[in-house]
Amino acid sequence: MRLSFVFLLLLLATPVPGLTLDKEESMPNPDATQAIATFAGGCFWCMEPPFAQLDGVLSVTSGYTGGRQENPSYEDVARGFTDHRESVRILFDPARIGFGELLEVFWRNVDPTDPTGQFADQGEHYRTAIFYHDDSQRRLAEQSKRNMDASGRFDGPIVTEILPATTFYPAEEYHQEYYKKNPQRYKIYRRGSGRERYLDQMWGGEEK
Repeated sequence: MRLSFVFLLLLLATPVPGLTLDKEESMPNPDATQAIATFAGGCFWCMEPPFAQLDGVLSVTSGYTGGRQENPSYEDVARGFTDHRESVRILFDPARIGFGELLEVFWRNVDPTDPTGQFADQGEHYRTAIFYHDDSQRRLAEQSKRNMDASGRFDGPIVTEILPATTFYPAEEYHQEYYKKNPQRYKIYRRGSGRERYLDQMWGGEEK
């Protein structure tokens, strides 16, 4: 079984201890003025920073969703033992930033034409997806996908799936804000995976 680039990096690096946040109740729940967006874009390390820097985004959590298994571990997901995908859960203030704006950031940080994973990380658990939380999000996601497909920017069809949101399981603590806790390892991974090169070629820095 092929191991992902990031999983191999973690195996080779000194382990960073952390506890698994294995209860959905540990997640911050939105109040009446807040909303949630959930995206799968390959390695969640790389999907946190683009959203965390946005005005109106209150928190970004790395985790696993889309599968049937309860309380999955990183090792189980990375080895392909579950049908979950690495994802990020975004808590945001819709009065300050709209779901449509989050969609634009999502498209500019993935390769939506790859049906088998993202960059050096291949496997079902790295496939892209937009997990909608209500009909409004579903409609906006479907329209934005059609717009991207018709833009002519990509060589192939957009294969990113649009799926109903299911239980989100936070990843282990050492994965949260990995780009801040281990900036050098993060930069090495991001460059080595091919993501940074692809995004620069496709968007010329627009994704940032």
